[in-house]
Parts: sequence; structure tokens; C-alpha cells
Amino acid sequence: MTTTVLSRPIHTATGRRRWLRHGAVAALLLVFGVELVLGWPSLSSALSQLHDPNLGWLAAGLAVEMLAMGAYARMQRRLLLSAGLRVPVYRSTALAYAAHSLNETLPGGPAFSTPFNYQQMRRFGASPAIATWCIALSGILSTTALAVVTAAGAVLSDGTPQWWSLAALIAATALLAAGFQQVNRRPSLALAPARVVLAWINRLRHRPDDHGLTQVEGFVGQLGSARLTPGHGAAAAIFAVLNWGFDAVCLWACVRAVSDAPINPAQLLLAFCAGMAAGTITIVPGGLGIIDSALILGLVTGGIATSTAIAAVVLYRIISFGFIIGAGWITWLVIRHRHPTPENP
Repeated sequence: MTTTVLSRPIHTATGRRRWLRHGAVAALLLVFGVELVLGWPSLSSALSQLHDPNLGWLAAGLAVEMLAMGAYARMQRRLLLSAGLRVPVYRSTALAYAAHSLNETLPGGPAFSTPFNYQQMRRFGASPAIATWCIALSGILSTTALAVVTAAGAVLSDGTPQWWSLAALIAATALLAAGFQQVNRRPSLALAPARVVLAWINRLRHRPDDHGLTQVEGFVGQLGSARLTPGHGAAAAIFAVLNWGFDAVCLWACVRAVSDAPINPAQLLLAFCAGMAAGTITIVPGGLGIIDSALILGLVTGGIATSTAIAAVVLYRIISFGFIIGAGWITWLVIRHRHPTPENP
């Protein structure tokens, strides 16, 4: 009797999880199908501009794009290392590929990639506070690095970068890092403002002012294990810049693959940065159509023939949005197969 009664909920829960997994796979296939249908006219038109690319330069572009992904993975690995977590390079690289694919191909990608990043970092041994800190600081470093690369492109093209904006962004990043360091050394500094914010939230929820205070104190206390030393911080910043720099070199290799005409590196770098910046303000998965148009316009403005610009951008997107995203989804499936049940935070 007892065995029969207990087994029914277990079988029911197992069947429910199976249906949920099947439903999630079906939803992903539906999303990909819709994206393919919507993007097919522009894709087919762009592919018609592609004629016999140089395979050597194409292979070079693929290799450099993989270096870009490796640089991002090493940036996050450095941040985790500053918290005392030694994560193998292959595991941090696998996480970078999988999270990137979730972010780029699903509508509202960060809503999927951020929890996935958090779950995997928890599996690496990070506490909830350290995982959150690492994800937030990765985003800040990546945004600042793109601004630095954009300023470099403006200087190389004899332009005038917005020094005040760049200086403000770098200063804000430095202040945030310094603030993190102070909280790490003296967690009590964050408790007073945390109590005020928590009391205000609890009043809105009609709960006691100190409701959840123990959890907040524990979260802040966990930050004490993070020590972003100048060495780790500088290495993470360099890897963040290399991530964008290698990505831009991939675009340059794709231009070389379809044309022997001279290329102005500074103009190409500015076109790349404009395309990446345009991709950050769109909710379209992967910035389809938005990034492509910005890249083509930037390359044409830099003196590259329209047909060459279109062909180069098609190759670049085949590598960055085709191969890399495909590899990322395969990595995601492998990770999910090895860790089918998410770990509780």
C-alpha cells in the first residue's frame, strides 16, 4: 500500500518534467522556424552576393572568432579566480559558448542566459553572491571594453572620440570596482543601505521591516570571499578588450576573403563598433537585420564597394551567428545532458 501511494506522485512528477522538456524543445524549434522564415528574404538576397570566398581567409576568420570567445571565457574565469575558484578553461569556455547562444537566439535572450550563467557558476562552486557579482562585473567590463575599442577606432581614423563619455564610463567602472572592493573588505558598509531598501520593500509588501534581513546579511557576507586584485582586474579588462578586438579582426578577415581591395583598418573598426552598438538596442534575436545593416552601411561609408560589404558581412554572420551559435547550442545540450537538474541557488 505504502509503496503504491508514494510511487504515483513520483511517476506523475517524472511525466510532467518529461512533457516540460518536450515542450521546451518544441518551443525552441518554433522560435528558430519563425526566425528563419522572417529572415530568409534578406538572407537569400545577401547570399546571392557571395561568390567564391578565399577559403584561407575564411578559416582565419573562424579561428579568430574562436579566440574572441576564448577571451570572453577567460575574462569570466579571471573574475571567478579572484574569488578563489579555479575553473578549468574548457568548462569556462563551454559556459561562454552556451550562454552566448541563449542570449543571441532567444527572444529576451538575457532572461535565459543570465539564469543559466548563474546556475553553472553555482556548479563551479561560486556562492550566490559571487555568481551574481561575476555576471554583473562581466557585463560592465564588456560594455566598457567596447567603448574603449570605439575610441581607439576614432583616434586611428583621425576622428574625435567623445572623451567625456568614455572617461565617465571608465570612471564609473573604476568606482564600481572600488565599491565592490570596499564591500568585500568591510561587508558592514553595505548593510545599512540594504536595511533601508529592504524596509521600504517590506512596507510595500505589508511585511515586517526586518523580513528577509538574515538572507541579505548572508548574501553581503559572501562577497567577502571576492578579492579583485589589480592583477586579476587588469587581466579581466584586457581579455574583455581582446574579445571585441578579435571579433573585429574576424570581420576584417571576411572582407579580405571576398576582396583584394585595400581596407582602411580604422574605418572598418568604426563600422564594427557601430554594428555592435546597434545590436545592443534591439530586441530582435541576434540583432538580425539591425547589426547587418549597420555593418554594411559602415563598411560602405569607409570606402568598401557595396557588393563587397554585403558579401563580407554575410561571411562574418555565418561565422559569428552560424558556426559559433551552432557550437554553443551543441555545448548547451551537452551541459544539460550531464546536469539535467538545475542546482538550487
